[in-house]
Amino acid sequence: MSRFSQSIAMLIAACAGALALAAPTRAAAPSIVVVFIDDMGWSDLSCFGGPPGATPNIDRLADEGLRFTQFYVNSPICSPSRVALSTGQYPQRWRITSYLARRELNAERGLANWLDPSAPMVARNLQAKGYATGHFGKWHMGGQRDVGEAPLITEYGFDASLTNFEGLGPRVLALCHEPGKKNPKRWTLGSDKLGRGEITWVDRSRVTEAFTGAALDFAKQAHADGKPFFINVWPDDVHTPLYPPLDRWAEPTRAKYEAVLTTMDEQLAPLFDWLRDDEELRQNTLVVFCSDNGPQPSVGSSDPLRGGKAMLFEGGVRSPLIVWGPGLLANGVAGTRNESSVLSSIDLAVSVVSVAGAKSLADADGEDLSATLLGREQASRSKPLFFSRPPDRKEFVGVKNLPDLAVREGPWKLLCDFDGSRQQLYDLSADAAESNNLAESNREVADALTQKVLSWHTLAQPAAP
Repeated sequence: MSRFSQSIAMLIAACAGALALAAPTRAAAPSIVVVFIDDMGWSDLSCFGGPPGATPNIDRLADEGLRFTQFYVNSPICSPSRVALSTGQYPQRWRITSYLARRELNAERGLANWLDPSAPMVARNLQAKGYATGHFGKWHMGGQRDVGEAPLITEYGFDASLTNFEGLGPRVLALCHEPGKKNPKRWTLGSDKLGRGEITWVDRSRVTEAFTGAALDFAKQAHADGKPFFINVWPDDVHTPLYPPLDRWAEPTRAKYEAVLTTMDEQLAPLFDWLRDDEELRQNTLVVFCSDNGPQPSVGSSDPLRGGKAMLFEGGVRSPLIVWGPGLLANGVAGTRNESSVLSSIDLAVSVVSVAGAKSLADADGEDLSATLLGREQASRSKPLFFSRPPDRKEFVGVKNLPDLAVREGPWKLLCDFDGSRQQLYDLSADAAESNNLAESNREVADALTQKVLSWHTLAQPAAP
């Protein structure tokens, strides 16, 4: 047995005792798996218009499940997007409006160093319901760079965790091999100096495999113990820098990106196959699959949407969403696309808790759209969706003077600056590419939405620490 396998086995053994104390009979509540990809574009998956054959295992989820084409994350950058999915609240409430970094840079941007553990958490509510809860993958809500005193992931309602350099507790750190170079780079951003958890070194191209393997072992143990499980599987693929297996190394960057994407798809497959092949799990498991924000421009793709990561245009905040659950979805929806329902991560958080039958998230900004999620309705959220740009991203990858705020309500999308100037108004039902600014010809709509987003921004300002 390899040192890595031994480490994972020890992790599973550590939580097995706690799981065995729970209900001795199989629970009726469905198991839930949340797969949250890092920096993947809206049109990167083959089943969303990407390169044919690039993601066959994820495509199979879509073929057996339900695709949503108007799903939004609540920030165009990773840390706040993860806060929204975890809490059901806008991340502005918790002073996490950009990626968490070293403490000096966090302070300069007005950010907290970690998510306050008093925040409502999907995991904590499901843990209280009797679920075995595990987080496997990128965290990035505290415990990064020089921030070594952040709460452990298990303090947020998880029984077990395995993460990377963006969190604390047991973690895998990457050895980055390149063709023709004997010694790999060590990709740590200081995590190897923080302690507070065993570190296992893994080839960068196999990090997703490590997360999937740990998640699968944890889920199998919970299933054997008669418990439903809630697991986050949050790879740090397909975030740059890109390190596919050496036998798949390719240039230019887009080809390398596709190699990483295809490898990630293969490494997620064992978990998907296990859920599908066990009839009991197939009938009582929900898998939700999406990305944390749009792609790094010129790397991933969000065609035909405008913009990408760090931007409030559709390509930055609209994500592919796949929902799989053969025994839970409404009859006849497998393999179909929901083109009309507008929902977001905060709604997904609230809906997952509802599907589990757990206590509702406190003071949620999201709405319960579980019937939509399961294909029984096509309702959208009733309230507008609001967005603010990361404070350090007025300019990004050569795109200057980016809008500060955005709001989506019905077919309308408005973008403007903090003072309400530079209005851009788009009818997304006819112009998903945001190419035809209708602000002047629809002055009443533009002004009304501007007032709504400015009022939200004022109320959403986080309290001083």
